Amino acid sequence: MKAAVLHELGGVPRYEDFPDPVAGEGEVIVTVRAVAVENVDRAIAAGTHYASATFTGQLPMIPAFDGVGTLPDGTLVGFGNPRAPYGALAERTVVPVGAYATIADGIEPTIAPVIASAFTGMSIVTAAGFTAGETVLIQGATGVAGRLAVQVARLLGAGRIVATGRDPGKLAALRELGADIVIDTAVPDDELAQAFTAARGEGYDVVLDYLWGRPTEILLRTLVPGSFAFPRPTRLVQVGEAAGSALTVTADSLRTSGVEIYGAAKGLDAATMGTVYERIVDWTRSGRLVFAVDVVPLSDIETAWRRTTSNSRRLIVTP
Repeated sequence: MKAAVLHELGGVPRYEDFPDPVAGEGEVIVTVRAVAVENVDRAIAAGTHYASATFTGQLPMIPAFDGVGTLPDGTLVGFGNPRAPYGALAERTVVPVGAYATIADGIEPTIAPVIASAFTGMSIVTAAGFTAGETVLIQGATGVAGRLAVQVARLLGAGRIVATGRDPGKLAALRELGADIVIDTAVPDDELAQAFTAARGEGYDVVLDYLWGRPTEILLRTLVPGSFAFPRPTRLVQVGEAAGSALTVTADSLRTSGVEIYGAAKGLDAATMGTVYERIVDWTRSGRLVFAVDVVPLSDIETAWRRTTSNSRRLIVTP
């Protein structure tokens, strides 16, 4: 079969022949239909992710550990946990029986791998208890998940949506998705602080943070009141670290600002994830939630793997 084959950590997968997988006891062969290539896949292949050793202990190997495909009976499923060295970027892979879930009717195979990217947008509800009418600030809204989060916040009835990013063109496009105010974080610290303050209005109720690092540090400083007050709570949901893995939090940023910080996984369990998935599927079927994807054939994997021109569209590879 044809596959994207990685021969060394830090290398680029090559489109070439690879032995067909053979299902053992308790395993099933999946015919791959579509795979979303994400930053985590590149990090694992580069050996820089904490889980790299789990997936790259045997080389050569096929990258990516989940995707969408069909079972031997033709059922379309989302699958995960392929047996090494078989990853998802191949014509076929092998997974444990049960390591898959049926894709809902009406969802295209090339869209199904991206649906999970909308889950973090729903964390404004599951982690932070968002209610309709509240103001939402989305830090890092020009990426794939951030763009979806803007749409999710609007669909959930946000009163105002403030969105940040570094690309003026992509920021402008967020207004069409539902953002009321956009903030360019690629400005000097004082200017960014002023922008956060000006856009705050009566306060940010929920902050969905894909950035962390410098922009969030500056944001937290702007939330400290200038005089004694009973602060309006700001519930910050930590999702990503595109701008840095660490920041300095001054004591007053928490003591007097009303800021509450949660991880994106707060409030999640199997039942909640099922409910969230059903809601996202409903929005997707109706066309209210729009996914931006670039679909490329597996044969173009070398060029696609190196692609860095746009982080606002998810790369989908199809065998």
